[in-house]
Amino acid sequence: MKRVLAPLLLVVALLAVAVAGWWLKRPAEAVTVTCADLLTGCTFEHRGKPAHVRFSTLPAPMEAFEVRVAIMDVSRVSAEFQMVGMDMGFNRYDLRPAGQDAFAAKVTLPVCVSGRRDWILYVDLDGSRYAVPFSTR
Repeated sequence: MKRVLAPLLLVVALLAVAVAGWWLKRPAEAVTVTCADLLTGCTFEHRGKPAHVRFSTLPAPMEAFEVRVAIMDVSRVSAEFQMVGMDMGFNRYDLRPAGQDAFAAKVTLPVCVSGRRDWILYVDLDGSRYAVPFSTR
């Protein structure tokens, strides 16, 4: 009985650790932000205050560009790029202070082998996530 019970308890413990890890790492639900042109930028509301996100140039895979977020009273800003239904690997960037109430980072989009151009920029402002869909050239 011990020969069966010990491995079974080990499997259950490992499964519990895996489920707990997934639960703790899952991203917060994202609020979708509609944006017609990320070059001029888009304004949305974060906890009752205006936030503005924009790109320095129209993004293209493997070409660096700047993401800039203007927001007051926020201590941590990050940007992540994903495609719907496709794992694009780890490409999260922590934006650094860039002037008063602004954060920025140079970023690079990975190449999508399928040729898709539909992306989602996830902006995280102190734990609140915003999804900004866009297309590359």
